[in-house]
Amino acid sequence: MSMNRNKDKVVLTIKDDSPFSYLQEDVLVEILIRVPISDWEHISSVRKQWADLFRGEGLWQAALNRAYPLASKTQRWTGPIRQGSSKRRFMALYISKNILGVETDIDEMLGHIYLFLKDQLQLSTAPASGVLHGTMIDQLIVSGKSKEEADELVTKIWLALLDNIEDTKHTFLVLKSIALEYDGFLPYPYSRPIKVQWKVFEKLFVDFRDLLFDHSEYCDLIGIAKKKFPTLPHLWLGF
Repeated sequence: MSMNRNKDKVVLTIKDDSPFSYLQEDVLVEILIRVPISDWEHISSVRKQWADLFRGEGLWQAALNRAYPLASKTQRWTGPIRQGSSKRRFMALYISKNILGVETDIDEMLGHIYLFLKDQLQLSTAPASGVLHGTMIDQLIVSGKSKEEADELVTKIWLALLDNIEDTKHTFLVLKSIALEYDGFLPYPYSRPIKVQWKVFEKLFVDFRDLLFDHSEYCDLIGIAKKKFPTLPHLWLGF
């Protein structure tokens, strides 16, 4: 094992004659899944063999069994949002526990719904938020949740994602598009929650304020916000 220094960046490399080169794949997998999750992205770039393992199904299945032993008993559900690969399932369970803070009989499903929403918002042309909201509501209702429960859980997912979304130009454009969407009449719980709409405008006027270059664009957004909410924070006002 050696360290290559490139200015401020330290890159860990493994020589071909390292003891790691002679390990059986199943043994190597058992070692890698015991490394802290925060280091997985880094160690997957150390050696091509390791990168291949992280791209494969075997390592993620082993990680899933170790971290979430009860996941093997989870039955596949119906609806528009499915489980997917072992890696996807691992990510969903991790999100449910560490981001959503949910530990119920549908905790994995909530993680998958979060990932579904995240993936859709990252598309170059994201679907309308009303469509995404309805899809998530349908998934929970078809799984046996009441309208009230579905509304509460989907709102929780929206807010968690908006709190953790990357501050990029693409995110700004997506949030602006959501803010400008027309609110047609939709029956409960398919209408977008007011808490979610507030969060979208809050991020636009606070986190992305520097990207509101055009005064007319700001006026359009603040005008919509005034129609939606009875009072606005002073921090949102003024261009």
